[in-house]
Amino acid sequence: MTNAFQVLFHNIDQTDALTEAVQKRINKLERYCDQIITGRVVLDSPHNNHHKGRVYSVTLEIHTSEKEVRVNQDQHDNHAHEDLYIAIRDAFNVAERQLKSIDKKHRSTPASKDVENFDIEAA
Repeated sequence: MTNAFQVLFHNIDQTDALTEAVQKRINKLERYCDQIITGRVVLDSPHNNHHKGRVYSVTLEIHTSEKEVRVNQDQHDNHAHEDLYIAIRDAFNVAERQLKSIDKKHRSTPASKDVENFDIEAA
């Protein structure tokens, strides 16, 4: 369902390398959770502070059949996020952990629990 994701660039030039990096991360998320319906990725450089360098923010919105996952990596004090690829990695890692927990909860209710409630009668 990779075509269900919208990728937006704010104050950042869109490049093939950035698009490919985001697409790889989206594909990885879809391996962990097959319930993703739609998603949105926003790459932004909100502050142009020349003394400290650019700090990037990445926002993810992922809609699954179970719930909505939102990740906002908007850490102005995190110098690691002066590298956009690290900001992308960090945001997707948070989303991955949240999706894994959703998938784990979904799988922890097996259908076999319903079978235990039935009485078996011999004919």
